[in-house]
Amino acid sequence: MRVFLASIPLTDVRVAVIGGGEAALAKLRLFTTSPAALSWFAVGEVADRREWPNGAPEPVFTEPTAEHLAGARLVFIAVENAGDAARLAAMARTTGAQVNVVDRPHLSDFQTPALIDRDQVVVGVATGGLGPILARDLRSRIEAVLPAALGPLARLAGELRETVKASVPDFMARRRFWERAFRGPAADLVAHGREAEARREMLRLLNVAAPEHGGGAHRRAGPGDPELLTLKALRVLQDADVIIHDRLVSDAVLERARRDAKRIYVGKAKGDHSVPQRDIEALMIAEAKSGHRVVRLKGGDPFVFGRGGEELAAMQAAGVQVHVIPGITAALACAASAGIPLTHRDHAQAVSFVTAQPKPGGEAAHWASLATANHTAAIYMGAGLADQVSASLIAAAARPPPPWPSSRTAPGPRSGC
Repeated sequence: MRVFLASIPLTDVRVAVIGGGEAALAKLRLFTTSPAALSWFAVGEVADRREWPNGAPEPVFTEPTAEHLAGARLVFIAVENAGDAARLAAMARTTGAQVNVVDRPHLSDFQTPALIDRDQVVVGVATGGLGPILARDLRSRIEAVLPAALGPLARLAGELRETVKASVPDFMARRRFWERAFRGPAADLVAHGREAEARREMLRLLNVAAPEHGGGAHRRAGPGDPELLTLKALRVLQDADVIIHDRLVSDAVLERARRDAKRIYVGKAKGDHSVPQRDIEALMIAEAKSGHRVVRLKGGDPFVFGRGGEELAAMQAAGVQVHVIPGITAALACAASAGIPLTHRDHAQAVSFVTAQPKPGGEAAHWASLATANHTAAIYMGAGLADQVSASLIAAAARPPPPWPSSRTAPGPRSGC
């Protein structure tokens, strides 16, 4: 992390803006609806009064002195002349203020992030002053998906905070209560302006018995690209108290988790199982029954050669509630990345997912059923057995695929992923 975004309460905080042009007006707009005590020193060329933000204070048409800025917590300087900007910044710092000089990061104590303002809820996007336009573009994308009623919802939560704390003394149980409150009918009621009904719904939730133990979620991380995570998978990952993850889960995916979540590595490589399967299942059950929200994080889809079925059965037998979130299995991701369709109306009317390494004592794949025309075979865990797989398919009379009208390989019997 190169930039740290601090949250500064604005009640009774003095903020000063120095400058008269559009850049100064932009800074004023940040604070006109806040509880901050706002001062405006309109230095230099001043914009037309009709452009002044609603709620802006009457400007003082003079350059401020240190006495003018005494007690200011934040000072924004938006003047054209670099020398004047440096001089004003140095003077403002003598009063103990933190200083931002517009478009001059080297003179600033902090940069202004691109902000999404939802009253009590403020979201910031910062680039350390390197890419303000990028930050604004990201802000626009995020703002489009955030409901307008976040502020009232946060305000209601603040009003009930002490009541919830007294009623639910256990921290983890309180966390689960707020998750239900923020994602359930109460949030919808606030969004429709029915705050009194939302309050009653939240109070009703306090009387709902919490489960005796936590829950587990099987979740697949996809083939390593965090952008392939579903929205539901991302939400569950960010809610997790404990993440039990495999070798194929990338660092980029783990970085999407809560920073304070406990991470437990149970990865397996060929011939090297760091944690036996039974121990993994016991660990999941123990963490869930300790009241933790557990995510079993795998690469791909948990029900495609991921032992998800075994772990699901173990959790259910132990009485732990489990939710399975599908992921993108390797065959789909590899084929899409290579531009090769697994099915095609002209060349492949069927696709089979098969493992080259069955469970010890289990039956090998039925290669003859895979070595048919117009049939794609996606073979997992077959890299080390590629020669044997190839020989088995040839022996089963596999035919080469038909010519494909591009430089890429056509669908047909083949191993991959």
